[in-house]
Amino acid sequence: MDINDAGIGDQAVRVALKGQYHAALEMLREAVELCPEDLWLDETPRNAFWRVAYHALFFVHLYLMDSPEEFVVWEGHQGDVQQQDGIAGPPDPDSTLPISPEPYHKSQVLVYWDLCDSMVDARIDAMDLRSADSGFYWYPISKLEHQIVNIRHTAHHGAQLADRIRAALDLGVKWVGSGPGDGPRS
Repeated sequence: MDINDAGIGDQAVRVALKGQYHAALEMLREAVELCPEDLWLDETPRNAFWRVAYHALFFVHLYLMDSPEEFVVWEGHQGDVQQQDGIAGPPDPDSTLPISPEPYHKSQVLVYWDLCDSMVDARIDAMDLRSADSGFYWYPISKLEHQIVNIRHTAHHGAQLADRIRAALDLGVKWVGSGPGDGPRS
């Protein structure tokens, strides 16, 4: 289905995508900012808070690109940290598991957050949203649908982290409707 078949112009779709990216990212940022150090490092839920936050940002960054070939990892990236379901082993020479990475500090994750948030508008404006190909062979969907999936992925992990904040501190992450400062909050 073509964007115009739905009676929605390209610019309106771009504005909506940008607003939803910024909203999901803003809520993720607030969860990161609210997280105390002990919860940040806690691996009781299998994946520490920092790892889930980094995972979400890594895929925002990756999927804002036109293809994997265009992607350049963030300068602070540690190998395999983006794969949140990897079970890292001890730094044992006989182990076949990857070595546990050093946890990112909150300040490092927020630097990466700034990079990801700052690239949203220009990347969405440059994107061919009419392409039937996402640009990523493992996602056989259109570019537009892929961006919606990416926003949903970011919101999913932001919600996981917001729930951890609620359980640990009885604090809520504010709802952001359509980008920072826009839309209703609760």
